[in-house]
Amino acid sequence: MAAIVDGGGLTEGAQAIGRAQPSVSRTITMLEARIGAPLFEKNKRPLVPTELCLSLAGEGRRIFAAGNTASAIVATFRTGHRGMVRIGGTPVFMDGVISALIAQFQQNHPQVRIEQSYGYVPDLLGQLSAGTLDVAICPLNPAALSEGFQFVPVLPGRNVIACGSQHPLLRKGSLRLADIAPYPWVAPPASSPLYEDMRHILRDIGVSDTRISFSGGTLASMTAILSNSDALTVLPYSVVFMARRQRTLSALSIRIGHPERMLGILTRDAETAGPTVRRFRRFIDTEFRNLSQFIQQHEQNTVWRD
Repeated sequence: MAAIVDGGGLTEGAQAIGRAQPSVSRTITMLEARIGAPLFEKNKRPLVPTELCLSLAGEGRRIFAAGNTASAIVATFRTGHRGMVRIGGTPVFMDGVISALIAQFQQNHPQVRIEQSYGYVPDLLGQLSAGTLDVAICPLNPAALSEGFQFVPVLPGRNVIACGSQHPLLRKGSLRLADIAPYPWVAPPASSPLYEDMRHILRDIGVSDTRISFSGGTLASMTAILSNSDALTVLPYSVVFMARRQRTLSALSIRIGHPERMLGILTRDAETAGPTVRRFRRFIDTEFRNLSQFIQQHEQNTVWRD
């Protein structure tokens, strides 16, 4: 009805909805018989709609608009601009690196909902296997990856001794291991790979009698402690890099060993990821490829300066 009324005739209405004029004419005849009332004034040319016809046409316009809206929703879903992504990762990387990228992704994809959770590699593998997680972003040694999963490295594992941006050691021209001995340490959660990294690093550089002043907190609480004290900790350099604009964290120019892990995108091998998940994965991969060289160059110029 809306197409005929708005088009001014059967032929125009038929063209608007992609049907042949005789088919539309038969539909009108059948509808009039069904409701027991005429839809157009008899023997009037051009067609003159009755009040009933005008009322039905108004409803038809709403139906047509709803159909267009539904089609647009399907189109945005098929192209990955609408939907949900269930993402998990280790707390320090999620809060220190990935959260900023999620915000950037949603600026361009406001109709995508991100459902985030925390976990370490064993938990993340279990959730991926169970289908309760679409993608995990975590540090992992690719050689230790279980069968049935795919891991795409995006950033090499690089740890540094981190401190608040006003730490007195940052004002020294060159640092020796003896310089860090008097300072307390902030320990990552005991279940975190960073905790083991810190223990190995302190052992390797010969720091004994370590005084732990704070342990088990989130990245936000660790950053707050570091920013307001002379404590030290071990963090991935990418986390320190992402915090540079807030001027809360810095890295000491003391060389330490790096873990045999890489930050990467972890998924199931046999998964049938939806378009929204695929779009998000491509975005993360692209962003890290753009960031990787910049982060490494910034580390070289800012931490080592050689």
